[in-house]
Amino acid sequence: MQEILQKIQVHVPFYLLREKLLPWAIRERINPEIGFNHHDFDRFREADFRDTAERLADAGRSVTFHAPFMDLRPGALDPRIRQLSLDRLRQVFDLIPWFRPRSVVCHTSFDERYYISAEARWLENSLATWRTLLGCVRGTETIIALENVYERKPGQLRCLLDALASPQVRFCFDTGHANVFGGVPWGLWIEELGDLLGEIHIHDNHGTEDEHLPVGEGNFPFRELFAMVRERNLKPILTVESHSEKGLRRMLENLQAIELPEHS
Repeated sequence: MQEILQKIQVHVPFYLLREKLLPWAIRERINPEIGFNHHDFDRFREADFRDTAERLADAGRSVTFHAPFMDLRPGALDPRIRQLSLDRLRQVFDLIPWFRPRSVVCHTSFDERYYISAEARWLENSLATWRTLLGCVRGTETIIALENVYERKPGQLRCLLDALASPQVRFCFDTGHANVFGGVPWGLWIEELGDLLGEIHIHDNHGTEDEHLPVGEGNFPFRELFAMVRERNLKPILTVESHSEKGLRRMLENLQAIELPEHS
C-alpha cells in the first residue's frame, strides 16, 4: 500500500483532517488533497489552518487543495453572484503561503442547460475570475486545476484554458464525472486537453450516478486511460476520491492490480 500512497493524493475534507484524521494521515504517510467548504471558513480560525499546515509540512506530506464549489458561479452573469463566488474562492487561495499546495482544484460551474444562449458571456466573466485568482499563484509552484463536472464535451474548458494561456492553469480530468455527465467518449477529453493535463481525479461509477466507487467497481476503463496517459508521456498529479475509509482501502487494493502512469 505504501508504494501506491507515495504516488497519489487522497481526498480528505479539511474538517475531518483537523478534528480526527491528521494523526492518521501523518502515521500512514497520506498525501492529502484537502477539500474545503464554506463551513470550514466559518468554523475554523487562522491558527487552525496554520497549525495543520505546519504539521503536514513537518511530516513531509505533499498537499493539494480542492476549493469549495457548492452554490459558486465563477462565470455568473450577475456580477454580485460572481463577486461572492470570487470572495469565497479567494479564502482558499489565501491559504497557499502556509500549505504550499501543488494544485488548487476548482470547478468552473459550466452547465450548457443553465448557460444556454449565454456561453460567450460565461466565458468572458469566467476569464475575469480566473485571471484574478491566477495572480494569487504567480511566484509559487501551485497550479490551478480546472475540473470537468457537468461539461458534456471538452470545448468549453479548452476555450477557457487557451484564453488564460498560463502554465499555472491546467486541466483536471475527473474520471467519474466524464463517465456519468460527459456526452462524448472519455478518450476525447485526453485527446483534446491532454497537452494541458495537470491532474486526474480517480473514482468509478456505473455511468448513471456520481457514486465515487473504488476503481474497478464501476465501468470506467482505467487501464485504457492510464495506458493513454503513458503513451502521451503525461505526468499528472493523481488523486483518489474515496468518501470513506473502507472505500479508500478498497481503492488502494484495486489500484495495486493496475499499472499507474508516472506522476508529477
